[in-house]
Amino acid sequence: MKIGYPCVNVALDCSSSRTFRLASYSEERLIETVEQNLICLRRILEYNVQHGLMFFRLTSDLVPFASHEINKYNWQEHFKMTLRRLGSYIKNNNMRISMHPDQFVVLNSPNEQTVRNSIAELVYQCSILDLMGLDTTAKLQIHGGGAYGDKPAAIQRFAEVYHTMLPDAVKARLCVENDDRTYTLQDCLQLHELTGMPIIFDNLHHECVNNGEPMREAVQMAATTWDLEKDGILMMDYSAQAPNERRGKHIQSIEEQLFHDFLVETEGLDMDIMLEIKDKEESALKALEVAKSLGRLQLV
Repeated sequence: MKIGYPCVNVALDCSSSRTFRLASYSEERLIETVEQNLICLRRILEYNVQHGLMFFRLTSDLVPFASHEINKYNWQEHFKMTLRRLGSYIKNNNMRISMHPDQFVVLNSPNEQTVRNSIAELVYQCSILDLMGLDTTAKLQIHGGGAYGDKPAAIQRFAEVYHTMLPDAVKARLCVENDDRTYTLQDCLQLHELTGMPIIFDNLHHECVNNGEPMREAVQMAATTWDLEKDGILMMDYSAQAPNERRGKHIQSIEEQLFHDFLVETEGLDMDIMLEIKDKEESALKALEVAKSLGRLQLV
């Protein structure tokens, strides 16, 4: 088991998500911004290694406007060596990496332009992982999309786009996550049957909408969709419900007893856990201690 957090390290005085307005786009601005983002990413990765946080989600904003038609610059060639060095650091320290494209990435949209834009974003994020030299256990995580009044048809449309429009490199990394409103674990299992994509399991989303599966059983069902050799072990997102907030809103700081109880409930199931909790590495460090106390961490 590896534990981590997404994108932002609150303790550090830098961000790997720096961007700028589309109206002020220039190649010089792009190069300067990406350079700073990658410098900060290195600092975050070093912090994580020093503190035993071996799972990390890269921000989608490493390269601003990478999938936008305005960006004609060959940033892949420009930053090839820097990305390769970052990838070597990740591999040498046995870290697990993922990326999670934003909500505008919807493969089953009836709007053709939305689908094309979604694929362009997936190609960009996949290229980051490819340029780092990471194997296909580094994943791209998306949601099922909309139901559009006919969920079975939307699921079929997703599968058709997957098979006819996605590059093989993207398909090798793509995973689907159960969400908190529309696509349950069972819906994701249908998508898995149609495409072979593994399922990233989200415990909070499962609590919001499900088909009656107990938590341990749900984790086991998601885990069976992962091929150990090409996908690695199950990735999952962990959070808890923020009190007095809308259903599905992530908690500000980890409740250690709840996390302890979740690990006890899933004893014997191997997984890498991404903490979707507002205070980022602060909660991840607490979760690490809970996992250590239960003997759940992978020794590296």
